Amino acid sequence: MDEKGGIGFFERYLSLWVIICIAVGIAIGELWPAFPNTLGKWEYAHVSIPIAILIWMMVFPMMLKVDFKSVKSVARQPKGIVVTCVTNWILKPFTMLGISWFFFFLVFKYLIPLDLADEYLAGAVLLGAAPCTAMVFVWSYLTKGDAAYTLVQVAVNDLILLVAFVPIVGFLLGIGGISIPWDTLILSVVLFVVIPLLAGILVRICVVKRRGEDYFKNSFVNKFGPVTTTGLLLTLIILFSFQGKTILGNPLHIVLIAVPLIIQTFVIFFIAYGWAKAWKLPSSIAAPAALIGASNFFELAVAVAISLFGLNSGAALATVVGVLVEVPVMLTLVRIANTTRRHVATSG
Repeated sequence: MDEKGGIGFFERYLSLWVIICIAVGIAIGELWPAFPNTLGKWEYAHVSIPIAILIWMMVFPMMLKVDFKSVKSVARQPKGIVVTCVTNWILKPFTMLGISWFFFFLVFKYLIPLDLADEYLAGAVLLGAAPCTAMVFVWSYLTKGDAAYTLVQVAVNDLILLVAFVPIVGFLLGIGGISIPWDTLILSVVLFVVIPLLAGILVRICVVKRRGEDYFKNSFVNKFGPVTTTGLLLTLIILFSFQGKTILGNPLHIVLIAVPLIIQTFVIFFIAYGWAKAWKLPSSIAAPAALIGASNFFELAVAVAISLFGLNSGAALATVVGVLVEVPVMLTLVRIANTTRRHVATSG
């Protein structure tokens, strides 16, 4: 990233931008409900097409950086894959269950009815068992992550997700016969990984062929910094416009649900980041590994919550709160990763 470009400016005023986007999104949802209502109709398999386009805008610059010649180096640095897999599939679902249970059934015992606490816990577990697929590329891009390595990390997670999500959720919640919306899962992987990856490869080949490798790396890629920033800002506004009425209608419970989700995100990030630091992984691998573990595949979690518990259930609300806190919290973790970069190994 060019420190003089749009991303550097955005990171410098991170808190201000997040607050403005949250306020604008909620205001639009409340004062101009036709806007989110109309956008809400443009969805397929529980995946919002407008959000998909914006995520594509954010993911594409990262995919431009993927050099398949460097993918082979992943085998020489397997520790980053180990950190990601152990964090996502051995630690995260269980820490989410433990932290959420502690708050919903002990700390907030007199604020949340027991039946709702059960549903909130179910929604939290669905989030904890679904590692992120799309936005991971954005967080990696913003922390100057190794594009090829991040791609492999995401691909490995997606393969594990196909076989591990159902048994993990079933074990933690004791739910039998869980049905996975495969169309949501497959569409998300195609939209957020396959298509932008193929587009990035084609653009890279064409530009390098015409202008050379140096121009591509030192000039062309840097032009997409503002595209990523714009996509992030618009995503924040649209997400909060969708949920404006939910936030204003259930302010206390939104906060109560958000507390364990936010704490869980920070806990997982620092576990993975500390582990990667102890293993002396380069920052370009350590930061994305920690951010992958901290973020969630909220499209999948929301879809499963709705199919299992219903649209108006506490489980569905908990997954929606996960959507609300995801971007602001992850942007905060991006800042932490960038400000602590000098304390992480810079070479393998």
